[in-house]
Amino acid sequence: MDLHVSTLFFDMNSFYASVAQAEEPALMGRPVGVLTTDAPNAGCIAASIDAKRLGVGMGTRQDEARRLCPGIVFRPVRHDVCVRYHHAILAAVETVVPVHRIWSIDECSCLLTGSEQRLDRALAIGRALQQAVLDRVHPALRCSVGLGPTRLLAKVAAGLEKPGGLHWLLPHVLPDRIAHLALDDLPGISRRMKLRLEAAGIPDVRALFALDPKRARAIWHSVTGERFLRELRGETVIWPETRRGMIGHGQVLTAGNKTPEGARLVARRLLVKAAARLRREGFLARSLHVSVRSEDGASSAQEGQIRATQDTFFLLQTLDRYWSGLRLRRLRAVNVMLGGLIAEGQVTDDLFESPGPAAEAGRAGLCRAIDALNQRFGQDTVHFGSLPPHRVPYTGAKIAFGRIPVAEDFLE
Repeated sequence: MDLHVSTLFFDMNSFYASVAQAEEPALMGRPVGVLTTDAPNAGCIAASIDAKRLGVGMGTRQDEARRLCPGIVFRPVRHDVCVRYHHAILAAVETVVPVHRIWSIDECSCLLTGSEQRLDRALAIGRALQQAVLDRVHPALRCSVGLGPTRLLAKVAAGLEKPGGLHWLLPHVLPDRIAHLALDDLPGISRRMKLRLEAAGIPDVRALFALDPKRARAIWHSVTGERFLRELRGETVIWPETRRGMIGHGQVLTAGNKTPEGARLVARRLLVKAAARLRREGFLARSLHVSVRSEDGASSAQEGQIRATQDTFFLLQTLDRYWSGLRLRRLRAVNVMLGGLIAEGQVTDDLFESPGPAAEAGRAGLCRAIDALNQRFGQDTVHFGSLPPHRVPYTGAKIAFGRIPVAEDFLE
C-alpha cells in the first residue's frame, strides 16, 4: 500500500489567546478571552482551549463568557504583537521544512518532496515542527499538524485533534476516518452550503464522499463543487490562481464615532489607509465603494468607476461626494473599498482626459512624502484633514481572514 503524503498543514491552536499567554506568563493555565477591542461591550474574537471547552467562542460577549467560564480573564487583541509572533512561528517552521503557502495568521501549508513524502518520515517532520515552535517561540504556542495527499485532506487531518494533534488522511481510510464530522466541519462548507447539501439529499460526510462529481458541480452551481469533492477524495486538483482585485477596510463604530460626522471622518481615515496601501503595493484603483450599516442591519452604499488613481486627495474628494448620497441613521459600521486594481505601469493615459490627472501627478510626490514621514515618525504625524473624534487602535491594520498586516500598516 502506498503510504505517501505530499502536503503538511499546520494550524496554531487558539492563536490569539496563546499569544496573550505568551506575552503575560501569569495567564498560562488560566482561561483567556481575547476581545475585538478594549471596550465594555466588546465580544470575544478568540478564547483559550480551556475557555472554548466551556462554550466561550467567537462573538461571545463578556457577561456571557463570565457566566460560562467563571474566572476568565479578558485581553484586547494586539494585532501588531500577533503579527510579530506569526513571523517568529514561520522562522521556527523554516528550520524544519520550508513554508509553501500562508493561508491565514495561524494556518500554513508545506510541500513535502522526495523521501519526506513517506508517511513515517512525514510524521517525524510534523513532530519536529511542533517542537521547533514550542522551543523557538514559546511553550504557549501549540499547533496541530495534518498530513495528506491534498491540502484539503491535510487541513482536515490537522483539525481532528486540538491542541497539539498530529494526524494523517489517505484515500484508503476514507470516508471512515472522517465520517463522524458534520458537513460544515469540512473547510469550505459553510452553514448555508450545508443546508443546500441537505436539501439535495446529502445529509452527512459519507453521502458527500459518494456523490458524483458532476452532481457536486450542480449543487455548488460552480466547478468549485467538483474540485472540492475530488480533492476530498485525495485526487490532485489544480486550482486557478486568484488575482488581487480590491483593497478595503471597515470598522464597527465606537460610541464616540456614531454621529454622521464622526462616521464620515472614520470613512476618510479608512480610505487614507487604503490609498497608502495602493502606493506601497504598486496598484491603482478604478472604482470606489463606500457603505454604512445601521444598528438594525440595514445598509446604504454608494459606488462608482473612477479614473485609475492612487491619489489620496482625489479619492477623498470622491468619497465626500458619495457620502452625501448615503442614508445615515443609527450608524453601526462603515466600510470603504477600492476595486478594479491595476498594476502601476499598466495604465494607458486617455488623450481626451480632463486636466485632472496632470494635477494628480503633481500630488503623487506629496502623497509619498506623507507616507514616508508617517513611517519614520509614527502614525498620524501628518494627516489628511480632521481625525475621528475617537481614535480606534489598529484602524486599517487589523488581521483579517486571508490578510496579514505588515509592519508598515501600523504606521500609516
